[in-house]
Amino acid sequence: MAKSKWDVEHMERERIARFSELKTDPRFFLDSMLPGHERLNYNVIGTGVAENPDAKPAIDYAQDFNLTYMKAAPGKGPSLHSHDHVEVFIPMTGRWSVTWGDDGEYEVILDPFDVISVPIGEMRAIVNVSDSDAWHLTILGGTKPSRVDWHDDVIQRAQQAGFALDEDGNIQEI
Repeated sequence: MAKSKWDVEHMERERIARFSELKTDPRFFLDSMLPGHERLNYNVIGTGVAENPDAKPAIDYAQDFNLTYMKAAPGKGPSLHSHDHVEVFIPMTGRWSVTWGDDGEYEVILDPFDVISVPIGEMRAIVNVSDSDAWHLTILGGTKPSRVDWHDDVIQRAQQAGFALDEDGNIQEI
C-alpha cells in the first residue's frame, strides 16, 4: 500500500477551504453591477465562471467540477443567463425561485437542500424569495467551465449602467 503524500500541513495549504477565510468581491459577475442582482459569490473550488480576474478560488485544483457559495439579500440573485456546462443549485438557507426558459417563463421554488440540475444551454435565473439573507451552493460541471452567456436584456442594462465584458470575458467600465 502506498503512503500518503498529504500530511496535515500540505492538505491545509492546498485542499482545505476554511469558510471564515473565504474572500469575495461584489464585482464577480456583469449582472452583479445591476440593481436587484447584487450578491456575494465565494469561489471555493476552481475558478468557475467569474468575470473578475481577481476572484481567486480557495482551492485551485478542480477536477470535473467547480464549487461556489452565494449569499443574497431578499429579492436578489443572478439574472437570466446560460452556460455550455451543467449548473447545479442547492439552497443552503432560505427559499429560492429558479426560473428558466428563453425569457424565464418557467419557475420552481426550492427549499434548503433541494437540488436542481439546469440543462446545458438553458437560460436560468435564481432569486432569494426569503424574508432575510440566504445562502446557496452552486456546482458547475467541467474542469474549466466557459463564460456566462447573458440574456440580451442583461447586456443592454449593463451597458446603460456603464459596464461591459472585454474580449477575455472580464468586467470593464465603459
